[in-house]
Amino acid sequence: MKIKFLAFFILHLSSLLEKEMSDFYKKILDNNKKWVEEKTKHNPKFFSNLAQSQNPPLLWIGCSDSRVPANEIIGAQPGEVFVHRNIANMVIHSDMNMLSVVDYAVNVLKVQHIIVCGHYGCGGVKAAMGNNSYGVIDNWIRHIKSIYRLHKEDLDAVEDENERFNKFVEINTREQVLDLAKTSIVQNAWKNGQELHLHGWVYGLNSGYVTDLDVNFSSNDDLDDVYQLYFS
Repeated sequence: MKIKFLAFFILHLSSLLEKEMSDFYKKILDNNKKWVEEKTKHNPKFFSNLAQSQNPPLLWIGCSDSRVPANEIIGAQPGEVFVHRNIANMVIHSDMNMLSVVDYAVNVLKVQHIIVCGHYGCGGVKAAMGNNSYGVIDNWIRHIKSIYRLHKEDLDAVEDENERFNKFVEINTREQVLDLAKTSIVQNAWKNGQELHLHGWVYGLNSGYVTDLDVNFSSNDDLDDVYQLYFS
């Protein structure tokens, strides 16, 4: 009897979850229709104009976290922000996906600003502070651990765990901006006289505000000599 009841309960729960997922799927389709109607109500040519081309002044490199939507945070409209997102907003020199996005943004779209935006409470950064294995993502988190190793003395000096976590989020973001400045894509743009400014931000999940970390690069001269590339 207990086994039958358990089987019935599992079947019922499964049915409820399936219905919930079905309702959510229908909801997002309905939301799309409402969004289109709202946009065309105020501007009948909104989508026809948007389809012509894109000319965003900004590339946003952020975290994949669903709570950090680039456009909404800065109040930008479609077409104003070119976006790349990955776990913990990393700029890894061998990541061809990220490099392809940066190359297109810099050399084709001619963006003037690139913002690397981390966020407090980042799961990837938190995972890098411990030694638990999470599967394939361990290989990605290893890059974040390397950042911790570089700043271990300063980070370990912070006794409060939450403060240390927040500081690590900021340090990781700073390091990613630096790694972005090291790329040949960015340095070549500067060499050619292109206006391009790199910035580091951290977003507060519990406040909605961003913190400008005041880490900025605008030319090859902002880099240490060891990283400056010479182009023929």
